[in-house]
Amino acid sequence: MLTSLYLKNFVIVDELELDFASGLTVLTGETGAGKSIVLDALGLLLGDRADVGMLRHGADKAELVAEFALAQTPSALAWLLDNDMAGDEEDRLLLRRTLDSAGKSKAYINGIGATLAQLKTLGEMLVDIHGQHAHQQLLRPDVQRELIDGYAEALPLAREVAECWRDWQGNLAQLDDARRNASAFEAERERLQWQIDEVAGLALADAEWEELQAEHKRLHHAASLIDGVQTAIAVLADGDDNCQGWLNRASHGLAELAGYDAQLEAPLELLAGVDAQLAEAVNTLRRYADALELDPDRLAEVEARMDAVWRMARKYRLEPEQLAGQLAQWQQRLATLGGSEGLARLEKAVEQAEAAYTKAARKLSKARSAAAPKLAAAVTAEMRPLALADSRLEIVLEAGAPSAHGLESIDFRVAHGEAPARALGKIVSGGELSRISLSLQVIVSARSGVATLVFDEVDVGIGGRVAEIVGRLLAQLGESRQVLCITHLPQVAAQGRQHLQVSKAKTDAGGIVSAVRGLGRDERIDEIARMLGGVDITETTRKHAAELLGHE
Repeated sequence: MLTSLYLKNFVIVDELELDFASGLTVLTGETGAGKSIVLDALGLLLGDRADVGMLRHGADKAELVAEFALAQTPSALAWLLDNDMAGDEEDRLLLRRTLDSAGKSKAYINGIGATLAQLKTLGEMLVDIHGQHAHQQLLRPDVQRELIDGYAEALPLAREVAECWRDWQGNLAQLDDARRNASAFEAERERLQWQIDEVAGLALADAEWEELQAEHKRLHHAASLIDGVQTAIAVLADGDDNCQGWLNRASHGLAELAGYDAQLEAPLELLAGVDAQLAEAVNTLRRYADALELDPDRLAEVEARMDAVWRMARKYRLEPEQLAGQLAQWQQRLATLGGSEGLARLEKAVEQAEAAYTKAARKLSKARSAAAPKLAAAVTAEMRPLALADSRLEIVLEAGAPSAHGLESIDFRVAHGEAPARALGKIVSGGELSRISLSLQVIVSARSGVATLVFDEVDVGIGGRVAEIVGRLLAQLGESRQVLCITHLPQVAAQGRQHLQVSKAKTDAGGIVSAVRGLGRDERIDEIARMLGGVDITETTRKHAAELLGHE
């Protein structure tokens, strides 16, 4: 559940820190006071996209922080552990979001940088938000479908069906394309096979071209190499007047003089090292000279091989060193086309993808069929106390063409009295739709694993006795979940275990800021009275407010 929320420089909030209790928390205040700002901030912390307009005027940076207790949401804790984002206290979670004047936003989960996708994934496990227009959205087929899938605990299965559908359609598109262009594909396969055979026949090994170039250079200049190396050996060691002789004479003379001055020992050691390195160089040159030979036959072979490689490279407008890579690309493309088995392979892929889709879709249909009558009955039972005693909800599943959403269409219908059920948009008023929507949200939310439920003015179009019943319904839901509710109805506000009042005030600079504070017993009476009586609060309205709150 949500335990605290901190906002700074957010919209019209200067700085705000709120602690939340379990059960039903109500937020009330005058229209335009900024009640929805709290929910906007919560949405931002749960992965909504940020907008620079959310930054308070004149501020450089906004900061939002929410803390959650995870005792009721083991799925969230498991996700944190799987993603190495669990905090020092595993049962606590800290979400943080910043926004600067350049529009850049950063998100953190337990102090670790996070993406919006990660925030959204985690947020779906923590909070379920029902917005102001949830009852209007209820008319949309996708919303109805999501409601029944959520009640059936089949949302993961619905996503699997959508993925299988995309896979099936993708393979089908490839097959159709292959069939339309069969002759072109066959020509491409033949061309590729011919090119592969030709270049593969050259049997050009990796790095062979570089090796050929090096060997050709050595063989072509063999005479110069032999002459140069022999000259070097003569100068260094074998000539009548050579470097080794000079070095030995210098070292011998200095060795005698070192007996007179010890400072000559250091250069003597250096000369000893030079002598050793010179000897090693001479030995290396002699081994090299022994291996050198004039080999015109091998030179001819290398030149012939290089000519073959050059001609093949020119034919395909490539550099010689690119031939091996091009061969690999041709082989990969031919494997993709499948050789002569291309169509058969694609047809098999389509069959497998269709079978996978059908299996998942039938499983989803079975779950929906089992859940539909149960959800309809549960919602109908919730509707009766809400001045809809003679009405009932029916959920109709009609078989249709396969789609990304399954094998059936879903239609929520309502019947009044003995009249046949008709589509929601054709039979119910705005107030009735609001009550039906609220019943659905309560039933579906009660089955979800989310610990915090947020209702943003979902009681619109409700009043009188029904409003009191709605308040009790939300309070009852708050016995097992944390419920946050923004409301204009005193009957609903009176049912809250915690009551937060949102208000606007002018700053010294003439700006407007929004503030939120918790209300005590007497303050709650005054706020409920304001909601009941309008501008002038009388003793009668205060008495009525006290009665709603259950006070003497």
